[in-house]
Amino acid sequence: INLELIFSDIEMLDRRIDRAKKSAKSDKKYLAEVDLLERLKEHLENGKSARGFDFTDEERELIKSTPLLSAKPVIYAANLSDSDFSNNIDTNENYLKVKALAEEEHSAVLPICAQTEAEIAEMDEEDKKMFLAELGLEVSGLDRIIKEGYALLGLISFLTAGKQEVRAWTITRGTKAPQAAGKIHTDFEKGFIRAEVISYDDLMECGTMAAAKEKGLVRLEGKEYVMQDGDIVVFRFNV
Repeated sequence: INLELIFSDIEMLDRRIDRAKKSAKSDKKYLAEVDLLERLKEHLENGKSARGFDFTDEERELIKSTPLLSAKPVIYAANLSDSDFSNNIDTNENYLKVKALAEEEHSAVLPICAQTEAEIAEMDEEDKKMFLAELGLEVSGLDRIIKEGYALLGLISFLTAGKQEVRAWTITRGTKAPQAAGKIHTDFEKGFIRAEVISYDDLMECGTMAAAKEKGLVRLEGKEYVMQDGDIVVFRFNV
């Protein structure tokens, strides 16, 4: 798959190099772009993805308008046998090869055991916790992949809770409270007044929202508040 993406990127770069060379005849500022594109093309022709190319900040800006497929972030899930996953991760030759490739591309690699994951999927929540504890794990491989995927894409989740449902909402890291409210409904953003916020861990420790309020753990946040992963929020608005 990587090679197909690399070939597609090379074709795209060829077209952009031609355009940049034509532009450079009348404007020398395009020479830097031609140099970057040709070095990147050579890198790809060596069978390496754009993820592994060491861009400077300035070069990233130059290439940003070119949607290179092999530059997309990747997580490698390395499937190991039950015994290797439990005891020999760091000595498994195939895993070490995948790990080396991931490091070369500035990508993440997560060791998992598909057999173990299949067993976990059949368990209820209590048995799942006991089984993971026996393996020395806090979460399943699937949960680790989801968490790593969110981090890789710069995403977080906040929660809203009511009598009818509890729901998680996905937003970009750095999103402020009014824009997060807008994910639920545009009226929430337009008429935003404030947000009542408590972290998930604090609420779980207190048990109820009433107990959390008594301890002063529920905060009132305004328009400049930057949402945090795991925030539980009640938005106040007026339209």
